[in-house]
Amino acid sequence: MSTINSKSVMFVTGAFVIHKGWDDWVKYFESKGYNCIAPSWPYKDGATAAELRNRQPNDTKLARLTLAEVIDSYAKHAQSFREKPIIIGHSLGGMMTQILVNRGYAAAGVAIHPVPPLGVFPYEFSFLKAGWKSLGLFTSLNKTYLMSLKDWQYAFVNGMPLEEQKATWEANTIPESKTVARGGLSSMAKLDWKKPHVPLLITSGSEDNIIPAHLNYRNYKAYKQNGSILEYKEFKGRNHYVLGQSTWKEDADYILDWLKKI
Repeated sequence: MSTINSKSVMFVTGAFVIHKGWDDWVKYFESKGYNCIAPSWPYKDGATAAELRNRQPNDTKLARLTLAEVIDSYAKHAQSFREKPIIIGHSLGGMMTQILVNRGYAAAGVAIHPVPPLGVFPYEFSFLKAGWKSLGLFTSLNKTYLMSLKDWQYAFVNGMPLEEQKATWEANTIPESKTVARGGLSSMAKLDWKKPHVPLLITSGSEDNIIPAHLNYRNYKAYKQNGSILEYKEFKGRNHYVLGQSTWKEDADYILDWLKKI
């Protein structure tokens, strides 16, 4: 019998993409009896991906958004539940999930292909190739960054048919704050690796370019063994678009089963 009594789930969105990527996950988890939310980041409101792209690059409020503000917004959403929620995040949302778990906001956490917190050095070339433009070095921080189709193909949807790559870019890709991206390299992304925590699962994908599996494994190994439940799972054939791949339900089922057994 699971030690996790919470039936609330908060999904945490990563960078570059609209929060609607969680829609199928929300419906699926709700069908299993969970109460779910997938909040957008501040200044990304209820607009479509196309509408948000039309604001680029002059959406100054979004451009000036910080990682600390995004994390704080999710902390407030977590506190809006009557019980501590299970927090599930992807990519930068996965890193924020680790931070929220570390700060005590979660009943359990699942970090899907997470960007590594401070202290896990991402030396992989594919990580640097896929992500360095989002830092906006030598460009104005008052202008947002939009991932090109070419970069999307490499960072998120490698291995998928061209028409699917184009369609997923249209449906998901939105402008991003360079300040948030830089925050991932600062103390905002720091956590206490020795601190006891609620159950945490870190997953990775064998085909992920931007967050390679061995980077996720080093993230997992950075935690100090202290009796807390900590698990790692690598899925074969998953790229960084794992939430929308045809195999997404297999990943969701693995998480649901994990929550039942811990």
